[in-house]
Amino acid sequence: ENVGNLEIFKLEKNLSTLASIAGAAPMIGFFGTVTGMILAFYKMSTEQNVTPDVLAGGIYQALITTAFGLFIGILAFVGYNLLVANVEKVVFQMERTTVEFMDLLQEPS
Repeated sequence: ENVGNLEIFKLEKNLSTLASIAGAAPMIGFFGTVTGMILAFYKMSTEQNVTPDVLAGGIYQALITTAFGLFIGILAFVGYNLLVANVEKVVFQMERTTVEFMDLLQEPS
């Protein structure tokens, strides 16, 4: 049982890091969105003649950071779920093998 628990720990070792990346990436992207919009509004307030070019840089930054944050978050989320499913499958196989072995040991000779 202890060996099985050690193996499960090894399998799950870095999953929390991946889960953190999946959760944090969209928030970091949203932070970039906010800073991009702040930049766009700041430029709009300081320019005498507001043209679409003045706003484009900030809006571009906002959209790019959102896209990258979502992209990284989605990849990490999917990867995390695939790895968790694989770990659960391995744990199930270990438990099944252990039960079969214990049954074999308990069979009358």
